Amino acid sequence: MIVTDPIADYLTRIRNAQQAGHKVVEIPSSKIKKAITEILYDQGYILKYKFDDEAGKQGIISIALKYEPTTKRPVIRELGRISRPGLRQYASHKDLPKVINGLGIAVVSTSKGVMTDKQARKENLGGEVICYVY
Repeated sequence: MIVTDPIADYLTRIRNAQQAGHKVVEIPSSKIKKAITEILYDQGYILKYKFDDEAGKQGIISIALKYEPTTKRPVIRELGRISRPGLRQYASHKDLPKVINGLGIAVVSTSKGVMTDKQARKENLGGEVICYVY
């Protein structure tokens, strides 16, 4: 199967695994997916992750999903793609989106790497707005 938008596929696999109640999801690896995974971990949306570069052609990212202990609901409420191959979405540091008034994060690809909207604003960097998470 040929995937035309690997980042949308990455987000969909996480979404589907959470709906099915899986503890771990495996996703084909790439540099940008690794960067997004590290951001999700740093922001507390996933329990842990492991990069296995030996598996398959490009390697695999294993992500341990995080659920609330009492309600068993996923910590990631919503995961959405903003910029896509058919319509790229760019924003200057002034126009970066605030996800739920700053409670969520937007993942931005800048000239200094992939980072959250808050980091990009702090460093006065704009870029491609990849996705949002809350």
